[in-house]
Formats: sequence, C-alpha cells, structure tokens
Amino acid sequence: MIENMEEKGSNSHVKRQKGGMITMPFIFSNEVCEKLAVVGFNTNMISYLTTQLHMPLTKAANTLTNFGGTGSLTPLIGAFVADAYAGRFWTITIASIIYQIGMICLTISAILPQLRPPPCEGEQVCQEANKGQVAILYVSLLLAALGSGGIRPCVVAFGADQFDETDPKQATKTWKYFNWYYFVMGAAILVAVTVLVYIQDNIGWGWGLGIPTFAMFLSIIAFLIGYPLYRNLDPAGSPFTRLLQVCVAAFRKRKLTMVTDPKLLYENEELDAAISLGGKLLHTKHMNFIVPYH
Repeated sequence: MIENMEEKGSNSHVKRQKGGMITMPFIFSNEVCEKLAVVGFNTNMISYLTTQLHMPLTKAANTLTNFGGTGSLTPLIGAFVADAYAGRFWTITIASIIYQIGMICLTISAILPQLRPPPCEGEQVCQEANKGQVAILYVSLLLAALGSGGIRPCVVAFGADQFDETDPKQATKTWKYFNWYYFVMGAAILVAVTVLVYIQDNIGWGWGLGIPTFAMFLSIIAFLIGYPLYRNLDPAGSPFTRLLQVCVAAFRKRKLTMVTDPKLLYENEELDAAISLGGKLLHTKHMNFIVPYH
C-alpha cells in the first residue's frame, strides 16, 4: 500500500510539472518570431516589390492584397487540422517549419542577385522581375501564408491549454498568461515596424529578411525543447464538423415534431465533455431555426 501511495504521489508530481508558466517562454518565442517576420515584411512589402523586383505599383498592390487574403483564410485550415487531427503542438511545429522554408526562400531571393532583376542605373527603364523570379516570390509568400495559418489560430489556445481550469490556483494564472501574451505580441509588432523596417530601408533586404528568418529558426528549436513541459490535449474534433452534422441532422429531421421535455433528446456525456462546461451540453430555446421540428 505504501508503494502504491508513493507511486501515485510520484505520478501526481510528474503531472504537476506539465504546463504552467514555465512553458510560456517557449510559446512566446514562437509567436514573437512569427510576428517579426509577418509584420516586418508586410509593413514594407510594397517597397520591396516596387524597388527590388521593379513591379508596377498596381501589380505590387494586387500581390499584397492576394497574399493578405490568403493569409486570412489559411487559419481556417490550420484550426481545422489542429482540432480534428494533429493537435495544437504538432500543427504549430509543422506550420513553423513550412513558414521557415518560405522565409528562407524569400531571404535567398533577396540576397542572390540572379534571383531578382538588376538595379536601375540612371534614367533607364527598370527591368521588371521575370517569371522565374516572380514564381519564387509567390511560392515563398504561399508557404509563409500556409505556415502563418497554422500558427496564428493555435498559439493562443495552446498557451491556454497549459493551465488546468479545474484547478483554482491555475485558473487565475490564465489571465496572467493572456496579459503577457498580448504585451509580448505588441512589443514584437513595435520592433517589427521600427527596427526591421529601418534595417530593410537603410542596411539591406538581406539583413532585413535574414534576421527574422534566423529568429524563426531559433523559435522552432526553443518550441521543440519545451515539449516535455507541455500539456498536450488530444484533438476534440473540429467545430466545423459538428456544425455540419447539426445542419444535416436538422434537415433530415425537419418534419419531426419537437418534444416538450428536453430530457427526451439525445445526449452523450462522453462526447459532450470536451465541448461543454461541466461535461454536459445544456439545452436552450435559442437558435430554434435549426431545431428539427415541424
């Protein structure tokens, strides 16, 4: 009995080591470098496209708009993959590697002269980037958008996963985490729009893109080093899947009469535990337009 108690005590001790504020530096490093790369480049992207690749202003603006739109849609894919299949840790890790590859390609294209058009001399007409050089740019931006789409929707939630909401001591630390998260994110954006933009304009795009690329590499290493400390929750299923299931079920049962007692409706506490408070979904009279009654 004593051995069992000691074993339980050691197990509980190991469990307490998972998560908590000790994991924050590893998570914040990933978010900081992502913000340095995205904001630092997006802020000055129009300048890079027009002065380095000699794109016309309209074409550069369209490229910037397409990249921004793609980057806004990819988080839907990243969130779905994390919730339904891979989990947040592996989604962030794989997305960071994809992002890293995109940044490396972009940095190499800014360093090697053959991957961008020659500089303008005097009053001659500037030579625009050829199809191969533009293709490298588009591939780099696409990889960056895909990587960002896996990082952005998962980092905040993954950080919150490190605290057990059922433990009163850790519940208060969740608010401290969010305060530090937004402070660190704001500081990273400030550095990106000041220091990195200054380097890009006055020192060179090789350094201006190389610094956040190297920082992203370090952040991936730091994020992986913290793996033994993380609380990794199993994927609970994507809300998009459940929403689609509700719509399909409501359509199929649209001619059925609504029951008067909610206890007669289908319930599954095991499935509901991951998406509800207290392990059980509460019935409501709201959103009646999707309730299957005649």
